[in-house]
Amino acid sequence: MPLWSCSQCGAQFPDAAHPPTACLICEDERQFVNWSGQSFLSREEMSQRHRLIWRDDLGLTGLQVEPSFAIGQRALLVREPDGCVMWDCVPLATDEAIAHLRALGGLKAIAISHPHYYGAVADWSEAFGGVPAYLHGEDRAFVTRPHPSIVPWTGDSLQISDDIRLHRTGGHFPGASVLHWRKGAEGKGALLVGDIAMVAMDRRHVSFMYSYPNYIPLGAAAVRRIADVTAPLGFDRVYGAWWERNIESDAKAAFESSVKRYLAAIA
Repeated sequence: MPLWSCSQCGAQFPDAAHPPTACLICEDERQFVNWSGQSFLSREEMSQRHRLIWRDDLGLTGLQVEPSFAIGQRALLVREPDGCVMWDCVPLATDEAIAHLRALGGLKAIAISHPHYYGAVADWSEAFGGVPAYLHGEDRAFVTRPHPSIVPWTGDSLQISDDIRLHRTGGHFPGASVLHWRKGAEGKGALLVGDIAMVAMDRRHVSFMYSYPNYIPLGAAAVRRIADVTAPLGFDRVYGAWWERNIESDAKAAFESSVKRYLAAIA
């Protein structure tokens, strides 16, 4: 039986003869049901209509579904000697992309910032022997395809390797998390944020929302928590959720000034 993916958010659902009747992620107030109605694609249909592309994005390999599907984010691969960590996920895993990742050293773990980017996390894990997929346990209610590889981690931080650690910031979701890569940006440190802190179009600031499509801002207390969690971290670069939505240098100062600007704007 086919596996099904939501056309609006890209979340994958268990195999069934017929698609689900609803998507709990899209029905949440942070997302929305497509104006033309809820719809799903089988994994086979998606493979026929879409493909995966990969290219460099400021020193990291990114993966994205093309033509753009659902939210349109790209995953990032943080490469280490014993394999890559995939940051956030995409709704499709193809043989070609899997082979390319093997050529980069394989996949040792997946880490995801929040439920909007769960995508085909189980497919990617299975392709590399069931590597752990770290999703914060605070958001476990939004897992649409339960799978043995999913690790619902708890607490405020999780060490993946000597140089990679996840930090729960909250905000967009209770379990919303960022990835701190200590060796990123030529050793100055990098912060991979998805849209927990949205890199603005000027690529000199970040901003914050509870819901981006429904224009619900994030409250001051939540933004202060994000600032408190990131304050001790050393980073010179921020990677956002889409191609080239990054702050290339002096990102920590940009992050801190963005927090002040946001708090002043909503005061």
